[in-house]
Amino acid sequence: MAVRKVSVSLPEEVLEAIGAAAEREGLSVSAWLARSAAHSIRIEAGLAAIAEWEREHGAFTAAELTEAAAELAELDARMLGGIRQDRLAG
Repeated sequence: MAVRKVSVSLPEEVLEAIGAAAEREGLSVSAWLARSAAHSIRIEAGLAAIAEWEREHGAFTAAELTEAAAELAELDARMLGGIRQDRLAG
C-alpha cells in the first residue's frame, strides 16, 4: 500500500487525546489516525448502503431494528468478551 505524507492542523487538546489513545494501543499517531479514518469511512459507506436499501425496499420496521440490535449486541459480546469493559471506555 502506498503511503503519502500530509500535513494536518488539529486543536491541541485533540492532538493530545489522539497521542494518548495511540500510545495506549501501541500505535503511532499516523497509524491510529489512519485506522480511525478508515473506520469512519466504513461507517459512512454502511449508512449509505442502508439508505439505498431503504429507498428501494422501504424503511426497516421497529421489529427488524430490534432484531438487528440484538444480533449486534450478541456479536459484540462474543468479540469483546475477552476484553475488560473498563479498557474500552478509557
